[in-house]
Amino acid sequence: MAIPPQILAIDLGTSGMKAALVAADGTVTGWAERPVPLVVLPGGGAEQDPVAWWDALAEAVADLGRTFPDHLRAVTTICSSTQGEGTIAVDAHGDPLTRCISWLDMRGAPHLRRQFGGFPAYDGISVRKIARWLRLTGGMPSVTGKDPAAHMLFVRDELPDVYRKTRTFLNVLDWINLKLTGRTVATVDSILTSWVTDNRKAPSIRYSAALVAASGIDADKFPPIVACTEVIGTLAPHAADHLGLPRSVQVVAGAIDNTAAAIGAGTIRDNETHLYLGTSSWIAAHVPKKKTDVLTGIASIPCAIPDRYLMTALQATAGANLTWLRDKIVEYDDPIVSAGHVSRDEGTIFDAFDKIIPMVPAGANGVIYTPWLYGERAPVDDPNLRAAFLNISLDTTRSDLLRAVFEGVALNTRWLAKAVDKFLGTPVSSMVITGGAARSDSWCQIFSDVLGVEIRRDANPVTVNARGAGWIGAVGAGLISFDDIPALTRNDHVFTPGPDHARYLEIYDIYQDLHKRLAPVYRRLNRQAD
Repeated sequence: MAIPPQILAIDLGTSGMKAALVAADGTVTGWAERPVPLVVLPGGGAEQDPVAWWDALAEAVADLGRTFPDHLRAVTTICSSTQGEGTIAVDAHGDPLTRCISWLDMRGAPHLRRQFGGFPAYDGISVRKIARWLRLTGGMPSVTGKDPAAHMLFVRDELPDVYRKTRTFLNVLDWINLKLTGRTVATVDSILTSWVTDNRKAPSIRYSAALVAASGIDADKFPPIVACTEVIGTLAPHAADHLGLPRSVQVVAGAIDNTAAAIGAGTIRDNETHLYLGTSSWIAAHVPKKKTDVLTGIASIPCAIPDRYLMTALQATAGANLTWLRDKIVEYDDPIVSAGHVSRDEGTIFDAFDKIIPMVPAGANGVIYTPWLYGERAPVDDPNLRAAFLNISLDTTRSDLLRAVFEGVALNTRWLAKAVDKFLGTPVSSMVITGGAARSDSWCQIFSDVLGVEIRRDANPVTVNARGAGWIGAVGAGLISFDDIPALTRNDHVFTPGPDHARYLEIYDIYQDLHKRLAPVYRRLNRQAD
């Protein structure tokens, strides 16, 4: 049987480089990955080496070639999904002048306040400038300094020699595309967090001269903007040689990770939501209009579908709570695991959790967990919030604590979902769940019970970003249209609310009350986070 045309989908996250072979129907044939280290620096710095990304990509593609040689030979298109909010200063030859300043990097925060201060101010930023950003872009720079608007100012002020040599500032996606094609561009979503674009007309996202002038960055250091589905060229000779692919392979611009996940989840139609469960989590849906809810921090932003926006409501930590559990409470060699629940060889940590969680009744025997390990983004933007276990007694077991963590993330998502319902103007009754943490059956059921909605699980949640990049590439290559995608989507299980829903309604009321009472306490404890 002839192998259909394949899209080489690049999925570059903070933890490493992944590459997959994706057909236009969404079939993911191959998957390979390589870790890439994160360099944490004093003073809030966090960087990654772009050259390490490029080398890791070649290694991952070579792995695919060894395992799936016929499918790799069928590659006609490359399309990427990457982490967002990273910043790379490149010279006139396209070479990086420093390591990539990561989305975790906060060193630009004081420079942001100096550039955009004024009276009256909110969090050190001029209220008038905030109003202009909201009107034109739909959002504003993060006062934490964790996006390119602050990163570029950090380079300008702290690394003047680098700034002088900088031809263009690129986001992560843009640099990968430069390496692939030799062409310097930004996509409508990768440029967003430079906060210099007029996003009021979805089909024609463009630079705002006023925002560029106010940014403090030379206008010629911003790249041209293209649609996510634009074919930006074919493989440059050095890229073809590096990856072992023909120079005829075309490159579609692609998208940052939350944009790609919305496509990979198959939630293409207006107001159709998906819940992504990764280190952080979000509820997202495509919508027809640009809109911002400043009270809850929810906005609709440019996305891969040319005439639509993507509403994104971000929860700061979701799967990160499980990572904390795995590393601090229940490791694979922990007695609670080895005493009969699951062994290391029997499966993932999700299998271990799925054997433990059903042993504890809904409500975790009275224990409530607040999942704010790293503050919160929406429906409240509060960096001072922290995680806590409430109502622990002498009878509390570690299994109770485990279930409480699963429930706490779901309760926080219910809080977020209520704000999403208001934003969309209609209650959500069903949503797709995807992302690596969606592999837990127990957690999917808890989400359904807590939210009171149908949860449809992506049949392959780990590959959602790669599949999204594959589909964006397939649309750009003319193999399918976005309207074809819902029929290509596959779910492996539907979770519906059970009798525990009523119990969770009571707990949710308590959860909301806990936030009101604890927020002032956390503000006093963590003033240094302001």
